[in-house]
Amino acid sequence: MKPIKIGVAGKGGTGKTTLSSLIILSLLKINQKPILAIDADPNSNLAENLGVPNPKSLVEIVNEVEKIKNSLPYGMEKSKYLEIKIQEAIREENGFDLLIMGRTEGPGCYCYANNLLREWMEKIEKNYKFVVMDNEAGMEHISRRTSGNLDILFIVSLCDKVSLRTAENIYNMINSLELNIKKTYLVLNEFTGKKIEDNFNFPIPVAFRLPFDQEIYNLTEESRGILNLSENAISYLKTKEFINHILSETV
Repeated sequence: MKPIKIGVAGKGGTGKTTLSSLIILSLLKINQKPILAIDADPNSNLAENLGVPNPKSLVEIVNEVEKIKNSLPYGMEKSKYLEIKIQEAIREENGFDLLIMGRTEGPGCYCYANNLLREWMEKIEKNYKFVVMDNEAGMEHISRRTSGNLDILFIVSLCDKVSLRTAENIYNMINSLELNIKKTYLVLNEFTGKKIEDNFNFPIPVAFRLPFDQEIYNLTEESRGILNLSENAISYLKTKEFINHILSETV
């Protein structure tokens, strides 16, 4: 059975990684596992949000293998050695596994890491019930088609015109590339309560609004993962309610 694939996109600083973590938390709490968590953002904050210490990224592995490519174990091809190392880098946690792309030093490296990530997702995703991908901020991941073939894409925005315009550009790029994304929703991180979207003709529905959550702020300040949120945290309740709703239509 194919997994349900969920992507999260948006402008940097809109709460994209926080929402990815909340989705994973919601799925875990309703026993929808195993989950493959993918951090496709070069800034790689998903591991910290999920409380996973010091994971190794695909980029780090590629760089390490490249340095020792002339001294690999006898009879072992570089591709096979790379495969073993990537398998070792998949962090197995309670109910979910984590795979990180990581930060690169040049565009060529990034394209290779991006292709490697896509290749590995195709290899291992069948082992999971859900795949949740935290994408790169902005629109680069869309143009590289890393986010193709998704069941659900959440585009995150703050309630200001710049963020909403970026969200609209992401949506328009998806359409122009004819990516296979079944459902797309807008999620508003709304700190002020001002419903700017009422005067903004956005082409996709607002799934839900995430008000400022003091508990998430406190966990961040204490360097504790979002998986430590209490079950009455407003952000968790809002996310879980909508996840339950879309699962009733998807599963």
